[in-house]
Amino acid sequence: MNSIGLDGFLLLLLLLLFSNGAPQAIIKTLPGYSGNLPFKLETGYIGVGENEEIQLFYYFMESESNPNMDPLLLWMAGGPGCSGLYSIVYDIGPCTLDVENFDGSLPSIILKPYSWTKVANIIFIDAPVGTGFSYANTSRGYSSSDIKSTKDIFTFLRKWLLNHPMFIKNRLYIAGESYGGKLVPMVAMEILRGNEERLQPQMSFQGYIIGNGLTDSNIDFNARIPYAHRMALISDEYFELAKISCDGKYYNHDPNNVQCTYALQRIQECLSRINEVQILEPSCANSAPKPDEFGWPQTFLKDNSIDHLVLPTAKQDCHVPNYVVSNNWANDRTVQEALYIRKGTITRWRTCYNGISYKQNVESALEYHKILIKKGCHVLVFNGDHDMAAPYMGPLKWIRILNLTTDDDWRPWLVNGQVAGYTERYNKNDFNLTFVTVKGAGHSASWYKPKECLTMFHRWLSRHPL
Repeated sequence: MNSIGLDGFLLLLLLLLFSNGAPQAIIKTLPGYSGNLPFKLETGYIGVGENEEIQLFYYFMESESNPNMDPLLLWMAGGPGCSGLYSIVYDIGPCTLDVENFDGSLPSIILKPYSWTKVANIIFIDAPVGTGFSYANTSRGYSSSDIKSTKDIFTFLRKWLLNHPMFIKNRLYIAGESYGGKLVPMVAMEILRGNEERLQPQMSFQGYIIGNGLTDSNIDFNARIPYAHRMALISDEYFELAKISCDGKYYNHDPNNVQCTYALQRIQECLSRINEVQILEPSCANSAPKPDEFGWPQTFLKDNSIDHLVLPTAKQDCHVPNYVVSNNWANDRTVQEALYIRKGTITRWRTCYNGISYKQNVESALEYHKILIKKGCHVLVFNGDHDMAAPYMGPLKWIRILNLTTDDDWRPWLVNGQVAGYTERYNKNDFNLTFVTVKGAGHSASWYKPKECLTMFHRWLSRHPL
């Protein structure tokens, strides 16, 4: 049997093994929405780990354009520990929940016109284990880490594709936001290694996307104070004092450095009432129950979590926070029955963080990007320019470290004739990276500027200049 025949035989064998191995359901109606859903939704579990002790839950939404030809996107939310439902409702999905009219009862579902499902098939995953509706059959199974979660997600993707062979040939992109951005290049590396080792199925991997993401703690967190200075939130004097006394190291600074500590205290006083995920929005932190821990080490900010997100509002007052609404909806018994959630597998669903045991054992994902440069990838990195939690200056710094060649200088990109942000493009051999700022957006960019972000995504997918 030649190598091509052997590959085909192995794929057929795997398809037979897994074709009925993972229960999945097509969801046509959902509580809170009147009538049939206008998009195709599938939910299910995929078993990974030893003896499949970990059951990862997913939401799959087909492209509303041409699912057979449009790319397949695996999307990872932030946290670590934010559910895929978070990304659907508050980010790039086709529907959200009615916050304005929420009265404590079951929230209504509202359709969104600028979902990324307009042009792509998207898998939203509840990962790591313990997130959302994902669960483990053993207490040991709930322990996870950057490295373990990456391997679990790769195994999940292999099995998902074997259960959905019609999508194996679709162009594949790995995407994530916030903390998920750190795992994106790690999962990409697993896919490339798997393809090189002739693991089945052979994936049509094209590249990856990072939105408002974490890459390297020292780079990303150290960018916050220069960003605050650039946005006129701290004075020249405070910034220069911190820059000199801290030697530019504001994150994990030396506690014995009295001058540095003093400078950071003065800066903290200036920033303590700023909403770091969108500096133009009112700070309503005390009105929302927040996840207990997002794993972002504490620095000078009162709340260092990138993933603490408050819904934007046209009014300059506090409003019902998103976690209350999504928690109410997802914990409703009729909703869980409609989604085919296995009974008795979770106690209470949370939008973000569900008491997971997670070890951050990869401080920087920069080395993964350096290796991926040699493999040839199509990459998109974007940031809202009013996000102080994950400021755009962080990615610009680590992109420069990659020593790429600039082939399209910094310039505005337009939507309907208006400046939607700024972009710069880099390349090296077959590796190309497009960096984008989204004007006026916070964390995450697509919630604040959905039309602009869908336009950005569509143009980038089409290999058209932004």
